[in-house]
Amino acid sequence: MNDPELILAGGQVVTPEGVLDRGWVRVSGGTIAEVGTGPAPAGRVVDLRGQWLVPGFVDIHCHGGGGGSFTSIEVDQARAAIAAHRRHGTTTIMASLVSAPLPDLTKQISALSDLVVDGELAGIHLEGPFLSAARCGAHDPAILRAPEASAVQQVLDAGRGAVRMVTLAPELPNGVEAVRQLVDHGVIAAVGHTDAVLSQVVPAVEAGATVATHLFNAMRPLHHREPGPIGVLLEDERVTVELICDLVHLHPAIVQLAASHAGTGRTVLVTDAISATDAGDGTYELGKLPVTVTDGEARLADGSLAGSTLTMDVAFRNLVESGGQSVPAAVAAASTKPAELLGLGDRTGAIRPGLAADLVVLDADLQLTGVLKDGAWAVDPS
Repeated sequence: MNDPELILAGGQVVTPEGVLDRGWVRVSGGTIAEVGTGPAPAGRVVDLRGQWLVPGFVDIHCHGGGGGSFTSIEVDQARAAIAAHRRHGTTTIMASLVSAPLPDLTKQISALSDLVVDGELAGIHLEGPFLSAARCGAHDPAILRAPEASAVQQVLDAGRGAVRMVTLAPELPNGVEAVRQLVDHGVIAAVGHTDAVLSQVVPAVEAGATVATHLFNAMRPLHHREPGPIGVLLEDERVTVELICDLVHLHPAIVQLAASHAGTGRTVLVTDAISATDAGDGTYELGKLPVTVTDGEARLADGSLAGSTLTMDVAFRNLVESGGQSVPAAVAAASTKPAELLGLGDRTGAIRPGLAADLVVLDADLQLTGVLKDGAWAVDPS
């Protein structure tokens, strides 16, 4: 149950207009009713002196957590993953699926679509099977296929509007046409797991691709004579770039380079988290592939990275402490921009009156101490 009224006061409140020192936020009926600075209004006050108050995190690329996987058709596993990430500040999450045969994939999409309708998920992201075998990463190359129009339509129909983003390799047969097909259906087309050269990526962006799936990872690397996908996606102002900021997938210098170049308008933090997140080291599955997690790093038997065990609070802190970005820039990357990307900017992603009371409390060291979802404490800072 959410509190009928709550006042969070005394901390540094990050708003779209700037940081409010000694700021306060009045929460009423699950929404942000009022934002101000100075003496707080009378009421039930939670003292946040010495702490930050930021919007709830929005993760657009996550495969699971808390031992639960979104690839399972068991709804309880999906709910376990949602709960695990909420404890780390993610108040809005999109479920990512990995490559699978179309009959299996459509079953997974159908199982998750009810959670989208109920508002527990912000949508479904298909990371495959329309990917390059040369850059398959932790996807089974035997399952990968070209994005023929009929196959794309089949997965869209299975979602009944729940599929919000599809990652594909534009160099595959029908790749650019598939981008247009997705855009025509109101679905975000993302470029990733691609071995394309620059001349194969440009037409995809011109056709409407607007997201770079985990930039740098699982794509042809940047080269001074062949810029490849990175040269296009990082430079084009129409493209939002995902960064897995666990400092394993990307070196801190690369995080700083990408975030500084793309800026607050085009940088989005994602976890790419798997079921092992918040569940400890051990053996897990990503799709049908076995994954071993050691010291928090998830890898296939050949040593390839297989998603992450990252949570958004850690990604946020890493972006500031190792990526050289400000706290407001991290808020844009972890909350505001991904919410806008999903068309949810009028509901969440910022601290502004009228939006949902999805809020995260961080101490002076950016360690999470509290999470509020629709005005109800998921993690109580008291």
